[in-house]
This record gives sequence, C-alpha cells and structure tokens, in this order.
Amino acid sequence: MLIELVILSAFFSGLFILFSSDENSHKFSFYLSLIPLLGTLIMWINFDGSGNALLNGGKIAFETYVPWLSLGSYSLSWHVGVDGISMPLILLTSILTPLAILSAWTPINERKSQFYGLVLIIEAALFGVFVAFDFFVWFVFWEAVLIPMYFLIAIWGGTRRKYAAIKFFIYTNVASLVMFIGFMALIFGLGDSISSFNLIDISTALHSGQLDGLGFLDASTLKYVAFIALFIGFGVKVPIVPLHTWLPDAHVEAPTPASVILAGVLLKMGTYALLRFNFTLLADVAQKWASIIAIIAAVSVIYGAFLALAQTDLKRIVAYSSISSMGYVLLGLVAYTVYGLGGATFQMISHGLLSGLLFMSVGLIYNATHTRSIEDLSGLADKMPLTSVIFIAGAFGYMGLPLMSGFAAELFIFIGAFGANFPFAKLITAISMFGIVIVAGYLLLTIQRVFFGTFEVKGNPDLALPQIHDLMPLVVILLMIIALGIAPNIFFEMIQDAVEPMVSLLGGISDV
Repeated sequence: MLIELVILSAFFSGLFILFSSDENSHKFSFYLSLIPLLGTLIMWINFDGSGNALLNGGKIAFETYVPWLSLGSYSLSWHVGVDGISMPLILLTSILTPLAILSAWTPINERKSQFYGLVLIIEAALFGVFVAFDFFVWFVFWEAVLIPMYFLIAIWGGTRRKYAAIKFFIYTNVASLVMFIGFMALIFGLGDSISSFNLIDISTALHSGQLDGLGFLDASTLKYVAFIALFIGFGVKVPIVPLHTWLPDAHVEAPTPASVILAGVLLKMGTYALLRFNFTLLADVAQKWASIIAIIAAVSVIYGAFLALAQTDLKRIVAYSSISSMGYVLLGLVAYTVYGLGGATFQMISHGLLSGLLFMSVGLIYNATHTRSIEDLSGLADKMPLTSVIFIAGAFGYMGLPLMSGFAAELFIFIGAFGANFPFAKLITAISMFGIVIVAGYLLLTIQRVFFGTFEVKGNPDLALPQIHDLMPLVVILLMIIALGIAPNIFFEMIQDAVEPMVSLLGGISDV
C-alpha cells in the first residue's frame, strides 16, 4: 500500500492547501511535500523489482492489484507497481516538487494557497502516470495532469498566459484523443484474447501474435496505424519536432516553478509513454521503422539546438534546449540496445534535474533584474556570484561536462546508438552528436553575454538579490547532478535490469 499512501498524501495535501488561507501556505505546502518524498525514498531503498513490468518474467515492486469494475466484456482494476524504469521517475517527481515549491516562495505573492495546492495535485497525478498498469487508470492520471497545469499557466503566468495555456491544453488534449483512438484500436483488434485493460495482459497478447484485423485493416496494418497514432499522441507531450510549438509559449508564460515541473517531469510523461507503449508493446514496428524514427530524433536534436541559438530570452533558450535533449532520448529508445534504452531513461532523469536547475536560475535572474533578455544583461557574475556559478555549472552539464549527469546520459545513448543494427545508425548518431557543438555554442554565448563583462541591467540598475531559500533548491539539484555524474549506478543499474528484456525481445545487441 506504499504507492497508494504516496499518491494520497500528495493529493490530500494539495486539497488541504488549496482550500486553506494564503498565510503560511508556502511553508505548509513545502512541509507536506516532504511526506511523498519520504515515501518514495523508502520505496527506492527497499526496491526489489526485477526485469521489465510489461514483459514475461518481470517482477513488479510494491504491486497492488484490486478488481474495480466492468465495462462490457472488459474488466478494470486498480493495478499499480514499479520497476526499474518507473522507480527513478517517481523519485525525480518527489524531489523536484518540494524544490519547485521552495523556489516559488519569492515570485508567487497572490493566491498562494491555490498555487501550491495545484502543484501538489499535479504531483499526485504524475505519480499515477508512472505506476499504473491498467490502461484506464493510467489514462485518468494522464489527463488529470493537464487541468492543474492549465490553471498554473493561465492564472500565474505572464502577459500572454491565457493564449499559452489554451494552446497547451488544446495541443495536449487533441494528442491524448489521437493516442486513445490508436490504443483502443489495438484493444478491439485483440478481440477475445484479452478481457481487461491490464497492460501486462495486452503486452502478452500482442507479443504472442493474438492481434487480428479491425474493419478493413489487417493485423499488420492495424499495428502500423496504432503505432503512428500513439507516436503522435506521445510525441506532442515530449515534444518532438514538428509537434513542439506549444512548448516555448508555455514555458515563457508559465511562472518559473511551473516551468520546473513542466520541463522536469511533464515532458518525461511523453518519453516514458513512448518507451512503454511504442517501444515495448509495438516493438516490432518500432524496429522496422527505426531509421525513420532515428532521423526524427536527429532533426529534433539539431533543429531544437538551432532554435535555441536564435533566442534572446533566457527562458526560451532553456525551453528549446529541452526539445534537443528529448531528441537524444528518442535516439536512445530506437537503438534497442541496453545502453541505448538505458541511456534514454537515464537522460530523462538527468534532463529533469538540469532543466529544473536552469529554469530556477533564470527565475532568480528575473526576480533580481525583472528581465530575461540577454541583450539587457551583462556582468551579473559580479553581483550574483552564486547564482552565476550554478547557472554556468548547469550549462556545462547540458554540454556534457564529465562527472555530471548529462555526460553519463549522453555517453550511454551514443554508445548504444552506435551499436544499433538499423540502417544508417552510425551516420544518424554522428549527425546527432553535432547537436552538442550547437548546444555549447549558444550556452557559452549566453554565459559570456549575461555573466561577464561590465555589470549592466538596462532599465533596472538596482538588484533584488536572492535569499537563502531561493538558492537552496539550486544547490540541492546541482549536488544531485554531480552525484549522478560520478555514480550513475545510483539509478542506471536498476534501469539496465529493466531494459534488458526489451533488447532480448527483439534479439537486440544485449552487450552494447
């Protein structure tokens, strides 16, 4: 029942804060957010899962299975648990949430209880996405994330917040509909071979060849159609090019703590779902289309990096960097090697920390200077030394500096992708690696313009320097980034154990 306690503690804490007074709500929400963190730490310490939850032989940790209700010939159940893929993402969520709340103490000064309550409710829904093994339950949690995030952007965002919130909601909601149609087509195509929405049963049926045609579609065509629908639906959430246009608007208009959650965890919903559905349930289709998917990944890496290079708003730079980083995740997934799949999952964790660090740093700069334009800033290192050091360290992590999590994640992905057996794997991987050069270019240019030279803030010479509670989350995240860079097996060992069955499923290269 530990998973249920973690979810309920976050949800009811959110409800409590949501309907409480603004006075001290920031402190209460932070203290209450430590309860789910404690629960997930206990789960991590006592984790005893093995293999992949959706493939035969996988042992699910902290599993709960309770029959729920029937929908026609299908039964629904409360089926939750974790394996080596979901455990790190749950821990990431529980760590970033209290840190995001702490980072909100300075910038959020109105309707505070509603803000913090919505953040905790999002945390509960995110936990559900990463632990659910019944599709219906998973879909409820998946959709539940959208509503609180919509209000966080629409109420506490910038001048164009309503436009950004509506765009975010429309894009992600339409994507959910496309994904849902694709998955239900698979359900109906499986016919009498399944009697539930249990993802493990669906995985077993698909891999044993139980899929029949649906309407005028034969089984093979149905798989392709479903794969495309799922890929588009999840690709919007990642996002991958060309489904990315909602992201910069959402990030720029969202308050900084919401950007931390959005980039740090919500984007991982898309890559996690791709891994679970497209690359596990429909692994044979993914392998057949591996070169095409890898090209899409490379385009996301390069195009996202070039878009970041053209920006002058610090938030937009970090936002477009996320598109590039998620391209690397997609490249690792399609490699179907242990290091490729494992590196992609590790990159989800690494990017969650790095993007959270950079967004928080940008938030401190904006709080102090009231501008995010690199053209208006110069010489901040003299006035904000600790913030500058942390931003620069995070930027180096993005560039893949050794002994930081970004280096380990990208190294695993590149090793795995170079060892992949789809056509042009080495060429596509080499092109994708060029993205690091572009990333280094725009980040070094940003560092040079913003932090060095003669101090100047156009239109605002007086700085509101950050307080200790503003800096604490950045220090904690930076230490975690360094810890994962020095000792990646903190997570990578359990990840590797969970992705090995995926490689064996298709006879992949298990030693690369």
